[in-house]
Amino acid sequence: MLLPWLLLTACEPTVAKESPPLGTPSETDSLPTEGDADTDADADSDSDTDADSDADSDSDSDADSDADSDADSDADADSDSDADSDADSDADGDTEPEPPPPVLRFVALGDAGEGNTDQYAVADAMEVVCAAQGCDFALYLGDNFYNSGVESVDDEQFYDKFEAPYADLSFPFYAVLGNHDYGAEGAGLEWWIVDYQVEYTDYSTKWTMPDTYYSFTEEHVSFFGLDTNAIFWGFYGDQELWLSDALSTTTSDWNIAFGHHPYISNGEHGNAGAYEGFEWLPIANGESVQDFMEASICGQIDVYICGHDHSRQDLEETCGTQFIVAGAGAKSTDVHGTNPNYFESDYEGFAWIQIEGDEFTLEFWDKDGVLNHSRTFTR
Repeated sequence: MLLPWLLLTACEPTVAKESPPLGTPSETDSLPTEGDADTDADADSDSDTDADSDADSDSDSDADSDADSDADSDADADSDSDADSDADSDADGDTEPEPPPPVLRFVALGDAGEGNTDQYAVADAMEVVCAAQGCDFALYLGDNFYNSGVESVDDEQFYDKFEAPYADLSFPFYAVLGNHDYGAEGAGLEWWIVDYQVEYTDYSTKWTMPDTYYSFTEEHVSFFGLDTNAIFWGFYGDQELWLSDALSTTTSDWNIAFGHHPYISNGEHGNAGAYEGFEWLPIANGESVQDFMEASICGQIDVYICGHDHSRQDLEETCGTQFIVAGAGAKSTDVHGTNPNYFESDYEGFAWIQIEGDEFTLEFWDKDGVLNHSRTFTR
């Protein structure tokens, strides 16, 4: 049996082994048996398994480490990106766009109480312009009912000379009184009849005259409606005190007064203090109007709008205030004065005004619906 064993031994692969510990029999001390060969194979298998296990473990460990590192790195990058995005978003959110400036649009006209063809023509032109450009209300500048005001709250003139001509205009008309509204053929001496125009406010959806003088505020603008006929006759102490108190408490960006009589005008009535050329004639020359304007309007009111002269005038600033005449609502008279101006016309028409923020735009339109003049200024 020696030959088979030799052959088996010669064919067995050589396996490197560690030196056995001292006192342990070596492989050369005895001949191997079949059991020993199996044991060696198992040892080899265990060694391979351990090696693979170690390799797998190392590989898994490295892979896990790399994965964790990558994951942490990605997470950090994402976190940074999100933080930056949030910071940018917050920074952007803190900057809000500026709100648009407040805007107010209205028309102004006076001396319109005729009920004639020209009054209807001006009303039709206003309807077209307001439909195209917008109108919040109208300032109605006195001499609302020619020739001597109204006799009761039921006077037919309210319909014939106001409601009918402006039937297609739905906005309010803020009205003030003129000398013809005080009766006596324009002499302005029938003091009691103006109460009917105040009372008519309760009967109309557009006529607005809460008192003989009053104020109201729209958007960023305060308006002060004056009774200049009372001022003309020298009865203005209470009105002067009222206006002073109102101006001392207003917080509006713009303060606008409107009345019937002018301070300066190139029309036939002319400048206060020299009305009709009667500079030498007390009361009739408008000296009380001049005194009131210089004490209470000049430099304290941004714009004063009036009628009395039947024309349209954009006058240059005087005494710290802009003056506008818009008394051509139903008829016209000549312009021939010498006050510096940007525009003047004796043709029937009205003023359209827009106040947007600090900008005031004045447009003069005629009864034919033609734009004759436009100017913008700031306060």
